[in-house]
Amino acid sequence: MNDLNKTDLTGNLWQIEDIRAMNLFIRWRTPLVVLRSMTLLLLDATMLFVSWQSADRLGTSGSIQISASIWPIVVISIGTLAASGFYGTDDRLHRFAKLFKSLTLAHLTILISAFLYHPGMWWVTRSVFAFAWVLNFILIGSARFLLDLLIIQIRNRCSILQQPVVLLGDREDIEKVQNIIKRSQQFRVERIIDFADWDLQSQLDPVFSLIKTSKVSEVFICSQQAIDNQIILFWKLKSVGIHLRMVPTQLQLPQRAAETKMIGEITTSRFKSISILGTSFRLKQIFDRVAAFILLIILLPVFLAIAIAIRKSSPGPIFYKQERIGLRGRPFKVWKFRTMVINASELQAKLEADNEVKGGILFKIKADPRITKVGKILRKYSLDELPQLINVLQGRMSLVGPRPLAIRDYELSIKNIEKTDCNNLLRYEVLPGITGLWQVKGRKSSDSNEIFYWDMVYLLQWSLTLDLKILLETIKVVLCKEGSY
Repeated sequence: MNDLNKTDLTGNLWQIEDIRAMNLFIRWRTPLVVLRSMTLLLLDATMLFVSWQSADRLGTSGSIQISASIWPIVVISIGTLAASGFYGTDDRLHRFAKLFKSLTLAHLTILISAFLYHPGMWWVTRSVFAFAWVLNFILIGSARFLLDLLIIQIRNRCSILQQPVVLLGDREDIEKVQNIIKRSQQFRVERIIDFADWDLQSQLDPVFSLIKTSKVSEVFICSQQAIDNQIILFWKLKSVGIHLRMVPTQLQLPQRAAETKMIGEITTSRFKSISILGTSFRLKQIFDRVAAFILLIILLPVFLAIAIAIRKSSPGPIFYKQERIGLRGRPFKVWKFRTMVINASELQAKLEADNEVKGGILFKIKADPRITKVGKILRKYSLDELPQLINVLQGRMSLVGPRPLAIRDYELSIKNIEKTDCNNLLRYEVLPGITGLWQVKGRKSSDSNEIFYWDMVYLLQWSLTLDLKILLETIKVVLCKEGSY
């Protein structure tokens, strides 16, 4: 009690504004939240209507027309999606696995409701029901995914639509959170409150006033251990409709969606096991090999054309096989179309000083003098990577995964592991890939730490859906020639 009197925390505690009289725009920017929710609701309802009507035409006719009961179907489905949190404030609108479970539950509810309403009568045929189930997931999932992409593009062009936030903590922790926020594109940093400049024990009220005048929707606590009066700060922020978000920068937590669970009165975060291991690893290999076999057959004319162009442009072999590091640190020969002169490896030692990759672990030069004329074209559209489909068939590589490092790069990364991050070793626990998250997210970056960051994000968030998304994004990146060397 004496400590509270010294810091004068109770003096203004009862003068806090009533939450019922707060500015709603500061709290959640209500019009935008309502607009997004209404857009999602109308989009889902439209997709449900289209999928059930299409299923009625694709399947065999039943005893009752779908159009006669379409609105109860839509209401039950929307209600199930709402109960699953699909119209909340979560920034990811699709979440395919959860969407599949929610729509499956909605279909079971519809089936049970129809049976109770018309006992002993088939409401719809099994074929219509099955078509509707599949079409619901495909259409709603695709529509939400495209809306996700649209929102990201709009935020890129109009920062006012990003949520304004205040970052509060130590300088080092604030910088970590800033990097995360920059990648997410969901938030806009309005103000930074550094503990080096403020003492929350004696200056809590001035800090609160500063946050309040910033007109933000959330405060990110980046260094929560340094705040002695967390509950009072939380109460003050809550009273004016500003949400508090704790960012555990001091803990090495997985970069993975977590579930918030209560154990007694303690809030905990639960992380599910990594899905890229075990049975899922085998499933990924099957998908990779089947897709690689089909692609090799389709791209055979392209292979022949490139081979002829390389043979005529410069002396040397058509293919270039370089030793790279793969699964569990095992070396293997990676296949590529030759894009450089024959003695490229010997010339690299002379060009080390011109390396543009920050940290020096990887070796890249934009105007590399070793690249041939045909090689420049192949690299521009990443066509030199196509022979790695052979590595995929051999089981040495995957279509999507961390890029396999050359021996020189691998040895440097191991040598500097104490200076960087030992978590980077986890990238060798999975098959390397032809493309990956770095190629579609950070391809323009010349920082090796950025490359390893995206590798870790991929490992901890892997799913077959993510692989398909990366493959589609890779096509876009290649066609747009983004960040190619």
